[in-house]
Amino acid sequence: MKLLSMTVASLISFAVSAQSFYDLNTIQEIKITFAQSNWDALLDAQKAGAEDYTMAQTVEINGTVFDSVGVKYKGNSTYRSTQTKNPFHIELDTYKDQEYQGYSDIKLSNVANDPSFVREVLSYQILRQYVDAPLCNYANVYVNGDLIGLYSNAEAISKKFVKSRFGSKNNTFVKCNPPAGAGPGTTDYPNLTYLGTDSTKYYASYEIKSDAGWGELIDLIDTLNTTTSALPEILDINRALWMIAFNNVLVNLDSYSGGFAQNYYLYRSDYNHFLPIVWDLNESFGKFTQTGSASVRLRSTTDKQQLTHLLHQNDADYPLIQKLLSDPTYKRMYVAHCKTMLQENFDDGSYLVTGDSLQSTIDAAVLADNNKFFTYANFTSNLRSDISGGGGGPGGGGVNGIGNLMDGRSTYLLGLSDFTATAPSISTPTSSTSTPTINGKFFVTSTISNEDLVLFAYRFEARAPFVKDTMFDDGNHGDGAANDGVYGIELIMSGITMDYYIYAENNNAGLFSPRRVEKEFYNLSLSGALVINEVMSSNTNTVESDVNDLTDWIELYNAGDEAISLGDYYLSDDNKINNKWKLPELTLAPKDYAMVWASGEELRSDWNANFKISKSGESIGLYYNTQGIIGQVDYVEVPALESNTSYGRETDGADEWIIFQRSTPDTANHIVDTTSIGEYELNAIQMYPNPMNEYLIIELGAITSSVQLDIYDAVGRKTLSKELTASEQSIPVVDFQRGVYVLVLTSESGAKRIEKLVKE
Repeated sequence: MKLLSMTVASLISFAVSAQSFYDLNTIQEIKITFAQSNWDALLDAQKAGAEDYTMAQTVEINGTVFDSVGVKYKGNSTYRSTQTKNPFHIELDTYKDQEYQGYSDIKLSNVANDPSFVREVLSYQILRQYVDAPLCNYANVYVNGDLIGLYSNAEAISKKFVKSRFGSKNNTFVKCNPPAGAGPGTTDYPNLTYLGTDSTKYYASYEIKSDAGWGELIDLIDTLNTTTSALPEILDINRALWMIAFNNVLVNLDSYSGGFAQNYYLYRSDYNHFLPIVWDLNESFGKFTQTGSASVRLRSTTDKQQLTHLLHQNDADYPLIQKLLSDPTYKRMYVAHCKTMLQENFDDGSYLVTGDSLQSTIDAAVLADNNKFFTYANFTSNLRSDISGGGGGPGGGGVNGIGNLMDGRSTYLLGLSDFTATAPSISTPTSSTSTPTINGKFFVTSTISNEDLVLFAYRFEARAPFVKDTMFDDGNHGDGAANDGVYGIELIMSGITMDYYIYAENNNAGLFSPRRVEKEFYNLSLSGALVINEVMSSNTNTVESDVNDLTDWIELYNAGDEAISLGDYYLSDDNKINNKWKLPELTLAPKDYAMVWASGEELRSDWNANFKISKSGESIGLYYNTQGIIGQVDYVEVPALESNTSYGRETDGADEWIIFQRSTPDTANHIVDTTSIGEYELNAIQMYPNPMNEYLIIELGAITSSVQLDIYDAVGRKTLSKELTASEQSIPVVDFQRGVYVLVLTSESGAKRIEKLVKE
């Protein structure tokens, strides 16, 4: 039995594919070189207000060198002029238009208050399951040849961030932090309390990152404090509930939920909804202890474990929490979100598995960091255990163990009546038709029990707010007989695709289906299964077009089981012009590919689009036309790409996207090494069985030279390394844990073959 070639999942990275700047399993290397030997004094002077940035002669990121780069120290409580390891803000495009993998702002935190080194990275990893949040990993930072230490590397919340997540960047954009910094004696909090219509009264608490927006921010604050019934028209309620649930569950109090009510952004979408964005999680998991409430003091780990989930419920100084939790339905939604986070991350201990993996990745780097603020012994113990005594980072004092805190907190919260109350049950919803027609009527039904209210949320456009309506069990909404436990709703297919979810509640508890709403949702589509599969923005020697030249290209793929008529589709690099280029009136067979050449000159052939793809990054949309209504069916935000590298789905039609060092135009997406010598021989090797049981059989066939075998587990740890020489090898894997493994074969010439295996 031959093991079919599979692609490595996006959470695993190897040198044979392009490394992402925020890959969790790879420590980035950043080397800053200043022409001046007194660079530290210059950065200290800048921090004190002397200059905006200090120019670095060069900044080298993973071997790529940029000259004339803006660098400054950042941070509030973690910066000290007397310490060697200060947090950095690197801006690649201060003086020149340049970026690395689409990123120009690099934010590096010095891990000053976290002995475990995982608080920020682990917190973001948990948060991204539920809402859009920054990517985050690690980087070793050098200055003028000296290793300063290991830093956490968090994606900046910038205009590039909101463009990639929300599809626009020029709307009102607010950083909710006091521009002068928060600290003891601070009274200017970005807590969304209403101060009147004079915008100058808000200057000390908020920072507008867009060209304008004070009026819209004040309108939001006014609505929150005075006309809460209109709040769903101006605020993304679900994101706000996820934010305060995350802050509370993880005892992340250097946030809106804590003493300074800060460390979040607000971006107003194209649909006029403010979207909250959480940031700065370096003191999550109980390191920051100021609750903002005189009656709630966190003096011990036990206090943190038993922090009330209703913190600020009745506090007018925290109107976002007060107003949302005073609404019974919003409160039940909030508790449902808290419960989802607890059960999916902490109740089962999976967060510690992730924490162990992160610490395994950075172990050697932490040991080599001579400027870290805690000892190596503190690092190895603090993921689980408390550290007592003073010293350590700028914050000083003892630090609770993440495991000690969260195991106790999960047990405490899940034992409260709000969490033990019996919630409704919701079956997977079904549609009365799998092939709706535009403007056609249909029903969606679900069997629901222990409910008093059932809501159906839906939208017909990606990124649009979900509209909420009531589902009924009355026999009149495609739900069968009245009062039989089946709820239904009648809908009209007003777009090409419909995203939807269900919420049900009783007097004591609520439940969403799916639970990670609105990051996850159900979908019904009438457009077939055509997707954008792979994109190249700079083709200098990869593949010739249909008119025998070299140009940008887009690979389309029919992921369905039926042929698709392409003449109903459009491609565009501008979401405001969805019919920019019409595909030819041809048919694409199931599991087949179509190559579109983005030359900007469509008259050259039927397959040449009238737009090009920017090498520095581009948004590409696929649109479907039915009965004169054009709707988006697929969308990709292509990052900046080097010449002859592509951005594609990890396998054909898959959800995850990766950068391919060697592209796969007009053929199956898979990682291919750039070295061609020896590939044919490696691909002839047979391996079986998959799934593996006690042994993995490898047949080298006619290969006479040695082949190196390396097997990695799902978090990138090498579990086996062996040189293969005989024609057939029997590799014992009986002691491997259940899960996914990645096998890498390397020939003497340097060619590689990668396969994904499963151990049952």
